[in-house]
Formats: sequence, C-alpha cells, structure tokens
Amino acid sequence: MITPQIQVTNSSSPTYLIFNKPITITSLHGGGGSISIYPSFRVRTSRPISFPNHRRCNSSKTIKAVAMTEEENKKSIMKFKATIRVQPTVGGIFSEMAIERGLDDITDLFGKSLLLELVSSTLHQTTALEKETISGYAHRTVQTAEEVKYEAELAVPPGFGEIGAIFVENEHRREMFIKDIVLHGFETGPLRFSCDSWVHSKFDNPVKRLFFTNKSYLPSDTPEGLKRLRGEELQLLRGNGHGERKTFDRIYDYDVYNDLGDPDNDIQLKRPVLGGKHNPYPRRCRTGRPRSKADPLSEERSSSIYVPRDESFSEVKQLTFSAKTVYSVLHAVVPAVQTAIVDRDLGFELFSHIDDLFHEGIGLPPSKNKGVLRNMLPRLIKFINETQDDLLRFEPPAPMDRDRFFWFRDEEFGRQTLAGLNPCCIQLVTEWPLKSKLDPNVYGPAESAITKELVEKEIRGFCTVEEAIEAKKLFVLDYHDLLLPVVEQVRELQGTTLYGSRALFFLTAEGTLRPLAIELVRPPINGKPQWKQVYTPTWHSTGVWLWRLAKAHLLAHDSGYHQLVSHWLRTHCCTEPYIIATNRQLSAMHPIYRLLNPHFRYTMEINALAREALINADGIIETSFTPKKYSILLSSIAYDKHWQFNLQSLPNDLIHRGMAVKDDNAPHGLRLTIEDYPYANDGLVLWDALKGWITDYVDRYYSDSDLVRSDEELQAWWHEIKNVGHGDKKDEPWWPLLNTKEDLVQILTTIVWIASGHHAAVNFGQYDYAGYFPNRPTIARKKMPTEDPTEEEWEEFMEKPEMALLKCFPSQIQATTVMAVLDILSSHSPEEEYLGETIEPSWEEDPIVKGAFEKFKGKLLELEGEIDRRNADRQRKNRNGAGMLPYQLLKPVSEPGVTGKGVPYSISI
Repeated sequence: MITPQIQVTNSSSPTYLIFNKPITITSLHGGGGSISIYPSFRVRTSRPISFPNHRRCNSSKTIKAVAMTEEENKKSIMKFKATIRVQPTVGGIFSEMAIERGLDDITDLFGKSLLLELVSSTLHQTTALEKETISGYAHRTVQTAEEVKYEAELAVPPGFGEIGAIFVENEHRREMFIKDIVLHGFETGPLRFSCDSWVHSKFDNPVKRLFFTNKSYLPSDTPEGLKRLRGEELQLLRGNGHGERKTFDRIYDYDVYNDLGDPDNDIQLKRPVLGGKHNPYPRRCRTGRPRSKADPLSEERSSSIYVPRDESFSEVKQLTFSAKTVYSVLHAVVPAVQTAIVDRDLGFELFSHIDDLFHEGIGLPPSKNKGVLRNMLPRLIKFINETQDDLLRFEPPAPMDRDRFFWFRDEEFGRQTLAGLNPCCIQLVTEWPLKSKLDPNVYGPAESAITKELVEKEIRGFCTVEEAIEAKKLFVLDYHDLLLPVVEQVRELQGTTLYGSRALFFLTAEGTLRPLAIELVRPPINGKPQWKQVYTPTWHSTGVWLWRLAKAHLLAHDSGYHQLVSHWLRTHCCTEPYIIATNRQLSAMHPIYRLLNPHFRYTMEINALAREALINADGIIETSFTPKKYSILLSSIAYDKHWQFNLQSLPNDLIHRGMAVKDDNAPHGLRLTIEDYPYANDGLVLWDALKGWITDYVDRYYSDSDLVRSDEELQAWWHEIKNVGHGDKKDEPWWPLLNTKEDLVQILTTIVWIASGHHAAVNFGQYDYAGYFPNRPTIARKKMPTEDPTEEEWEEFMEKPEMALLKCFPSQIQATTVMAVLDILSSHSPEEEYLGETIEPSWEEDPIVKGAFEKFKGKLLELEGEIDRRNADRQRKNRNGAGMLPYQLLKPVSEPGVTGKGVPYSISI
C-alpha cells in the first residue's frame, strides 16, 4: 500500500505533508497544464512550498514528483525527545517519608512514571475529526535536590500537523509539580510547554492533565484540533458547584464569606455572613465544607482551607517563602507570645518599656520548634547561648532608627498622609462647613464642631476659610460617617472604645500639610446626647497631652481603615473574584489570561491564610484593632458605601478625592493639587508604564475593537466579574463597558495596578511606619479624658498624663503580636517576583510581545532613577529632610527582607 503524501524538500531537510485524497498541481512551468497525484510523492524544490486549498502554485519553481513506498513512509516518521522537569516538594513524591515511595520507585524502575500524549492542532483532512494522539511513557533520568528530570521518546508520523497540546498522566500515587515540558528535535528549535502546575495522581483522579503550548490564541483563532479541548478544560475548572473540594482539585467557584466565625467551638465566635443583600461583599473561592452545627448559615472551620491546587505554592517554595513565614508567625510565634505574656490587658508602664522591645526583647517559652523558627525568622527570633532560650526581639523600624522622636512631630503626622502607609485617604475640602450625611435623628446634629473661627485662628490670619477652600489649601481625613454607626456596638466590648473622627490639615507654602484640628464624636448612647469635641495643637501642657491623645485615637482609626479597607478589601479581597473569573472564563491559551496570570500568583493562598488566622473571629485583627469583633463587618460597610471599580484606577481615585484635575498639558494628563505628593508622583509614573505595556500587549492580539466585542471568553470574563464575583454591586452605573480596545486596556491596567503598585504602597511599609506602634497604634483602649470624666479620672490625667496615653495605647500582647505580624508582612522573600524583572515564557516566545516587555522594563528602570532623584531633591519637603525616611515604596525592585521598597507582580503576602 502507498499512502498519499508530499515531501517538500528545502535543502537537505524534508518536511512531510499528508494528504488523504488526490491533489492537483498546476502550472509546473507557467503553462496551463496540471497533474493529479494519487499515491505518495516526494516533491523537490529549491525552497518550501505550500498548497493552500489546492490553489495554483508559484510557476517560478520546478517540482519533481517521486512515488514513495510504504517502507519510505516508515522512514519518514519523526522521533522527538520529551524532557519533563519536576520540582521536588516537601512531603511530596520524592520524600523519604512518603508511604507510597516504594511503589512509586517501582513505577520509575519500569520506566513508566508519566504518560504523555501529543495532540495535533489540526483535524483529519478527510473525516474532519480530531487526530489520534501520539503517546509514550517518560522515565526518570536525573534526580537532584533542585529538580527531577524525566525523558520520553515519541514517534510522530508524517502529516500529524502542528503539535498544539499535550496530555499528562501521573502514574505515581502522589501528586507532582511539573515545571515544564520541552520537545526536542524540531528544525525551528524546541517546543515548550510552560506548566508550573500540580499534576494529580491518576489514582486520585483519572482525568489526564492538559497543557497547551506557549502560543496564545483568541477564541476565534483557535486551531480546529484544539477547540473542543479548549472548551472542555474550562468546564473542568468551573466544576459543578457541588461537593466538598479535595486538596488536588483545580476547581474555581464562588461563595460568600461565611467561614470567618467558629460558632461550633464557641457561640460567641459566631459572625455574620459577608456577601449578599444585608452585608455586601466580594466573593471568595468556594470550598464546599459542611455547614456549622451551631449556625447553619456558616461553614465549618477546618485545619486547612481549600484553594485550587495551582494556587498553592508553599510546598515548592523555599523556607523563606512569604506564605510559610506568615504561617510560622501565626501558628508558632503568636501563641508563644501569648504564653509569655499572661495578662492580656497589661499595658506598658513607661515609654522606655516600649523601647525595650527593640533592645531587651521578650523571652519565649520552651518549644520543640526553636531551631526551625530561628532559621525561618532570624530577624525576630534570637538565640541566647547562655540559657539556650529563644528571645523575641524586634529590629528598630527605619524611621525610629533615623529619628527616635519622629512620631512626636505634627509635621510628620501630616507628611504621612501623603507619603506614609495609608496615602490614599486624604481628600480636598470643597464645602464648608463640614457636615455628616448620616441621619441627624439617629446620630445627632450633622454639622462639624470644627468652626470657621477655629480654623482661621489656627492659620493665624493667613486667609479666610473661604479663601483657603478657593485656593485648595484645606484637606481632611474623614472617618466620621463610616465609624459613627458602629460606635455603640464597639463600646459594648471590653478593652476598646470608638468615635467618629476627622482631622483637618492646611497646605503650607512649602507644600507640606500642617494639622489644624481633630474632631471626635460620640453619637447619642444610653440616653446621653451626642458628644463631640475638637482638639488643636497648642503649647499649654493640658492641651498638648489632649492633642496627643486625640492623635492616638485618630491614628488608630486610620490604622484600622488602612488594614481593613486600603489593604485587605481593596487589594486581597477584591482581587480574588478577578482570579476566579480569569480561570473559569479565559482559557490558559488566551493572551489576556497569560497577561494576568503573573499578577494573580500566590494571592488565593495568602487570602486563605488570612481567613484562617488574621481576619477570622478572635484572630489578629479582631483582638488587636479598635473595632474588634466588628472589624471585618466594617470592611463590608466600606465596600457597600465607597468601593467602585472605576475608582480603583489611580488617576480616577486622585480626581475623585480632589487631589488632581485633568490637564492635557501636565505630566500623565493630571495636575496634582499638592505638587509634592510622593504616592501620587511615583504612582502615576508606574501607572503610565503599566498602561503602556498593556496597550502594546492588547494591540498585539486585537487589531480592532470588533475583536474585543466578539471575544466570547473575554466578554464572559467581564460579565462574571461584575455579576457574580462582585455581584452585590452588579447594578451600579459606574461599571465600565467592555466594547473597545481602550475599554480593555483601562480595565486591565486597573486590575494590574491594584495587584502590584497599590498593594506595594500599602503593604511593604507596614513595619517601617507601624513597627513602633506609638506612631500608628492599632487600637485606642481608653476614651478621651474630656468625655464625661469623673473627678478621679480627670485628676489622674492631670497628675500623670503620660500614663493616660500609655493606657490608651495597645496592651503588651496586642503590640508585640501585631509587630511580629507586620515584620513578616513587610518582608520580601529572596524568591520575590518583581515587576519587569523576569519575562513570562509565552511573552518571550512572541517577538512583538518580547519587544513591548523590554520597553516596559526600560520604563521601570527610569522610574527607579526618578525616585532616587526625587528623594535627593531638597525642595521636596515630603520626602527629603533631616532624619526623614525617603519615599521608596513604589521603587520596582528590592533586596530581600524589610526594605520599604519593591513592587512584586502580585499580592504575594
């Protein structure tokens, strides 16, 4: 038998094209003649030729047809070598402790460790069906501590077509983490499949894993041989919405936050469900755990929380990986501190005792994990040779190291609203008087007690209030309306208190913010009328101490807002629905999936850890921040009242807060209200770099906006984000449309900015600015001495005001617990993946995308230099001064550790 085929010869390298029916070759020498070829022929020419739809060939070529026998067909079979790289994991298939190790060794011995199946991207020409896969087993060849290599030889017949995907079946009894698969033997070079994925054992799940090549396709461009697989893979990732998820599952689905409480352990730990009509909230990943017995609305707690398997990286990262260090602090260090400090309410009697945390430390009780903790947390855990004990001793935060009394100065208080840990809340005052929007029948008179006369006295005749507003000189931090509705509930709890609060600032001629007043408000409670008082900077000792106490309250509120809203809600929480939708609706071969994927790595694992020990009932946040058990509920209120997707864009956020106006002649198209606003100055450069890179990337795959509108995966992705992931906000009018390339670029830039720049700005300065907690206390435990004081309380304040401030500050256990957590949250691991530092394999293999990435990388290098220049500019008073910490939080790259700089791709901690 002779199989019909054509060999197109270019030099000495033949390429085989299989045809399943006769073809006609026309115009061999420019004439009108033609020949029909039924058997197999070898066609020789001086350069490659093609026969699209059997159309007319180029007449300048001479073609020689030679019949081929079946024996020659066998010789034309191509053989390829497949190399698979596997990452050894702690407790994985290569662990000596694994029970199944012996069986898996036997599997390796027989050379059947992994089954590979090559998938053609083309259909069978005659039947229009998918071609049979080409399979072969891989055997282990090399094993080191860093990786294990497997190899397979695969024989591919002529006419198989372009390889578009590969199936992998893990023959072991334990899962393995495959880094990549490379096929060798192609004239054009190796064919790569970048995996970085867990592959389950066939004994856990018989469905084979599928990986596509690094080439990206829009749905409309998907090769015919891959279309079914593309759709089926997405269906597998969506699941059916039923059953409890297993650790090896890769299913992405949605659920409400009903797992933060622990009512089965203690009914007092019952917490409201977040998500739905009563408490709007973004959705989290569904785990399918059983319902709580004590509260059917809640989900049972468990020792570990499911995340889709490819979202978990802890087992393949080094000991310094962020998730591991956070886990160690939460599950080992914090309990040790709680054991060492018996009295949970014990405060600091002297400021020198606070300093001792950095010099003397706290002795930790004996533990079996001493050595492990010291190796993992060398900044925190010190070893005492004399006693063989461990010591929790903190490194002085950078600002304290430069200026021990930095936290005392009002100028620093104002500066940190622009260049500190929470620089995205300060807003321009545009109306006077300041007024609440809450119901006065419930919360008392709406007008602020900060009067025109008081302000004009503080600015000492520089201008009137009206002139200051006209000149854009007045700014406010306003937590009044957010906090006032929960004041009564919070005040029912022990060890805390709360006010509605706001602070007013004046923009000086030097471009710095000077605090003018702090207002604290208590709503009508227990038959008492509304109470409100304004505190101002003063020289008299009584006023000085009252001002310091008022600052402590205001800063505790700002700390809570930063942690619960600016950080947790706006980055971690709101990003999780984007991750879920991306995996459910965008194929792994979709170019937008490949653009977003590095910005989503590690986030779901970190979020699950937060639900386990940070934001859960009686967790770190509830025990150490002012709102206590109402903390996460407060983030739901903020989401309901304030969160808008369009305002997550940095330019839109600045405009919304009155911190910038559109100006086509200004850099970035915006003119800042405060010229020296470090967060905005550096952030806008980073925003523009991100937007430029994303614009170039989108242009590569979408030649016009029609392709955006007709991309069914992309449209389903955006629809699901709006209507499911953020479904409690689905009817809001501010959601952007997705009709044009420009729409897509704006949406993607917003998501990427939140995951990279915004998160870096509010996360990696936490230890620097809150490590010395008098600068940013997380809780104010005592009410102001001027609020309905007894004679004894007032006399105690007048006699020793310092003690009143120390009692207001966090307790010893609250302070040390938060400091330990913030130290870890502020730290970069040696394996951190920074913006622009490494290129994704799919980007690198496309020359146009690679060129765009190199341009993006160059922009980031320019930003590094620009930040250095700005920090050295003595005219920029908000980032340059004696003992002042320079603003580097948006500097793209960093060394490992607590550095106060570095912008990772994703929310990695």
